[in-house]
Amino acid sequence: MTETRIYPYEGMFLFPQSATADLEGSVKYVTEILERHGATIDSLVKWDERRLAYDIKANKRGLYILTYFHAKSSALVEIERECNLSERLLRSLLMRADHLTPDQMKDADGQAKLAMEMRLRKAMPDAVEVEAVEE
Repeated sequence: MTETRIYPYEGMFLFPQSATADLEGSVKYVTEILERHGATIDSLVKWDERRLAYDIKANKRGLYILTYFHAKSSALVEIERECNLSERLLRSLLMRADHLTPDQMKDADGQAKLAMEMRLRKAMPDAVEVEAVEE
């Protein structure tokens, strides 16, 4: 019998700039893809929103989400396939993260900061509406 091994992986997911309006949905989408294929997420962080080196599907800017996770080696092919077929993602890059220790992966976790940013983004439209009513 062949033994199924679980390896650490690093995943970078690129969303169009419009995904920043629905940051929570983008994070949930990445989480669902990974968990659907049996991966356990060690770390997930919004890496950056930046200008792309070249236009991708008419997008000049993008939202990057970085994850560190553990998954079976056989599941990686399915995760890559789903990412490539996705219409919500512009690009994805998945690679083994043998160069990092589990502690380094957990230290990179920014889920608490990400949750705070999502709450603030939800609250901002309300604040803008309140200011408009007061004027």
